[in-house]
Amino acid sequence: MHVQDAHWSSAAAIAPGGGSVSPAVGNARADAARTTPLRVDAQRNLEHVLRAAREVFGELGYGAPMEDVARRARVGVGTVYRRFPSKDVLVRRIAEEETARLTEQARTALGQEDEPWSALSRFLRTSVASGAGRLLPPQVLAGSARGSAGSAGSVDEARVPQQRVQPGAGELRLVPGDASGGADDSGVGALLEVVGQLVERARAAGELRTDVSVGDVLLVIATAAPSLPDAAQQAAASARLLDILLEGLRSRPV
Repeated sequence: MHVQDAHWSSAAAIAPGGGSVSPAVGNARADAARTTPLRVDAQRNLEHVLRAAREVFGELGYGAPMEDVARRARVGVGTVYRRFPSKDVLVRRIAEEETARLTEQARTALGQEDEPWSALSRFLRTSVASGAGRLLPPQVLAGSARGSAGSAGSVDEARVPQQRVQPGAGELRLVPGDASGGADDSGVGALLEVVGQLVERARAAGELRTDVSVGDVLLVIATAAPSLPDAAQQAAASARLLDILLEGLRSRPV
């Protein structure tokens, strides 16, 4: 079973040549780069890097080195750093895109399914099938845990899966403000809000256990997406595990 690994990349990542790049400077450079039109070959390289980053981080966690991303993308590591001045910038880009994708999947399920349980199960199946669970940023899980504190079905911090740290990797930490789970530029707040609507609808309909929280639903997504070398085996294992977990979420007549 695959769960998210231990901490994120350091707040100040090391760029080629040994110089440190602060998160603020790195993010500013990345934002400027996003708005600058790219040549065809540069755009192609960017797409390769982003695809490779999703694969590498999905398999090894956010502790995987930039060299692994470059190798998977079949470009030099300098090419990766030219587009993403620090690893932190690349990690945030991937995490934000995956968080936005999960949010859209939740909104689609909420808008297209009349039955509360069908909406919740559709969201879970779509999210697990897309592999987004392997790229859930830690602040999504931590934020949902804090948001559930004091309510029925609160998620204890000890139950939140943590990311694995690659051998030799520096300790990875979140900036405290990023883990609030509130409205921020990473879209975590929007995700928690829409998943919360799915949970409340299913609970109000008596189809979801009363002790199940938003955090529990996100933990299902994180744990039901194992990383296996064979795509067919991975899909089968994910579907089987999700069937079992969904049965555990449903309420039962007394």
